[in-house]
Amino acid sequence: MGTTKPFKEISLSLNKRILNWAIYLLLPIALLCLYFYHIPFSPSPETELPHSSPINISASSAEKEKAYECDYSNGEWVRDTRGPLYNDTTCGGIKEGRNCIIHGRPDLDYLYWRWKPNQCNLPRFEPHTFLQLVENKHVAFVGDSMARNQLESLLCMLATASTPNLVYQNGKDNQFRRWHFPSYNASISLYWSPFLVQGDEKSNTRPNNKLYLDHADKRWTRDMDQMDMIVLSFGHWFLLPAVYYEGDSVLGCHYCPGLNHTEIGFYDVLRKALRTTLNSIIDRRGGKGNGIDVIVTTFTPHHFEGDWDKTGACPKTKPYRNEEKQLEGMDAEMRKVEIEELEDAKAKASETGRFRLEALDVSKLALLRPDGHPGPYMYPFPFANGVRERVQNDCVHWCLPGPIDTWNEIFLEIVKKWEKYSKSED
Repeated sequence: MGTTKPFKEISLSLNKRILNWAIYLLLPIALLCLYFYHIPFSPSPETELPHSSPINISASSAEKEKAYECDYSNGEWVRDTRGPLYNDTTCGGIKEGRNCIIHGRPDLDYLYWRWKPNQCNLPRFEPHTFLQLVENKHVAFVGDSMARNQLESLLCMLATASTPNLVYQNGKDNQFRRWHFPSYNASISLYWSPFLVQGDEKSNTRPNNKLYLDHADKRWTRDMDQMDMIVLSFGHWFLLPAVYYEGDSVLGCHYCPGLNHTEIGFYDVLRKALRTTLNSIIDRRGGKGNGIDVIVTTFTPHHFEGDWDKTGACPKTKPYRNEEKQLEGMDAEMRKVEIEELEDAKAKASETGRFRLEALDVSKLALLRPDGHPGPYMYPFPFANGVRERVQNDCVHWCLPGPIDTWNEIFLEIVKKWEKYSKSED
């Protein structure tokens, strides 16, 4: 495993930059994270990318071999006139705040773009193939509201082939839910765990989150033995005020004025939380014959361009071109921490038995889609009575359907690659 620099060695200049970022981001991120816990689209023969047909996962060819090795993290968004697989009338599982179309968003151009990797084509999502690959399995999405956002996208695409049954729900805002696909005996679950490790969320009486960095969150680890695949998605909640613990000791805090704790930022804390999480999974499920597959969805940037309560908070209506925007600053550092910890975990997992681990690296392709957020359309028809000076915006989550559907197209390609390699080893 890689080593983490002692918290006391974090430079003062880095702390100042982190504090400035925290102050700028604190209010909009806090409000959105705490708040969030079909017009038919006809296929068109005119498109810039070929439609993919269902893939025979047992077949092999030079073309598919090349596709399996593709780097999906780098590319560009290109026009695609077909539009998404689903819409607001064919999918009933869209959280209200993400249902941009039914809330009256007037521009629909954001629906007609596809991600084109530099090295290959990314196939259109094929729901039957995904369901075949997870037959008799339990797929668990664990994390914050971005995990929920990705899960709802996946459910909507799968529902075009097979109707899921909601078999369990619990918690505030249904933070714990499970769906079952009877035809495939496949289950997909949602576990609310914004830090992945044990944490007490802030309240009206306590302005800071409390994180226990050496203990994975029992809200999802208690069911780990019943999981076959885990998709982890987290990061945004680490920008909020927090006090950090390891054992019985306070390590420090992030943005905690009035408390006698050392300000240590959140990068090393994010690293420790992910390391604890991955170690917990490897130690418990990494043994031979009892393996598990793990996907980590990398940090996705927000696109606030001004105050969170201004009409034009995320005003873009088209993707950025590659040369217009680079992954940098906090966004790049968050992704870097996640990738480094994944690589260290892979090295450890290789010594313990069957444990497949992969990054769903979407940071850059998400950065290039400032047009894909609900913005003011997190609420129904926000300008029905005229344009207001102040209106709450969501420039963090993604409209459904929308760019986040691409996350699951790449997810499917990862699972297909795993299946191919498993068959070659038999």
